[in-house]
Amino acid sequence: MIAIITGDIINSEGHKASEWIDILKKQFSQWGEAPVDWEIYRGDEFQLKIAPKKALRAAIQLKALIKSIKDLDVRMAIGVGTENFQGSSVSESNGTAYQRSGRTFETLKVEKLNLAIATGNKKEDQSLNLMIKLALDFMDEWTSVSAEIVAIALSSPKTSQQDIAQRLSIQQSAVSQRQKRARLDLVEELLEYYPQTVKRMKP
Repeated sequence: MIAIITGDIINSEGHKASEWIDILKKQFSQWGEAPVDWEIYRGDEFQLKIAPKKALRAAIQLKALIKSIKDLDVRMAIGVGTENFQGSSVSESNGTAYQRSGRTFETLKVEKLNLAIATGNKKEDQSLNLMIKLALDFMDEWTSVSAEIVAIALSSPKTSQQDIAQRLSIQQSAVSQRQKRARLDLVEELLEYYPQTVKRMKP
């Protein structure tokens, strides 16, 4: 089983690509090799192949990274399933994971949602997407400073508030306040719950 994240950058037309593309590439390169594992195409669209248990964390981390740039956001669909054809690039490969990701991505704009998942298990999808929808209620409202704090916390889970404060040249109390405003505790609870659902999935 694999997971495919299909996404695009929201409001990219109002920004220079140089503001976000290197940040995206740097993050993707930590998860795999281009173009087999990830690819950016048509200017502001992308696909990433990743292990299913890491998919939701990766998507929320990408959201936090992109939202740390003022007025930018990202729309993503996670498809979990199989890969039955591996092309020379991720966009040329195929399987149920790719199909679910692509179809779900097409519905996001219509449903005015920025993140959803499709695993082929209707019951699990219903529960997960409800949780994601509730989380989006505050994740979509992250300010750039809140998003930056979340991005750091998700990329380095063992980093202390004091270390983050030193890195950002702010007080530890400010880190704590930003984490609370970003509802980091709820994000982490969702990410702890998600791998349990992946274990129950069948290829």
